[in-house]
Amino acid sequence: MKKKELKKLTNKQMTENLNKLKKDLFNFRFQKVNGQIKSPSKITETKRNIARLKTLLEVKNA
Repeated sequence: MKKKELKKLTNKQMTENLNKLKKDLFNFRFQKVNGQIKSPSKITETKRNIARLKTLLEVKNA
């Protein structure tokens, strides 16, 4: 997700997206261990999106 798209979201939507991304990352890790993941770059992308969301949530709540 782009930073501009994330800024438009409400706190509730950001929290929901954060939880979804954490579940996705968990699943990607299992796929990686089992050799089933098709594009390993999704793991890095998901981690970055989680960090972006956490940062924006912290800034909005401060």
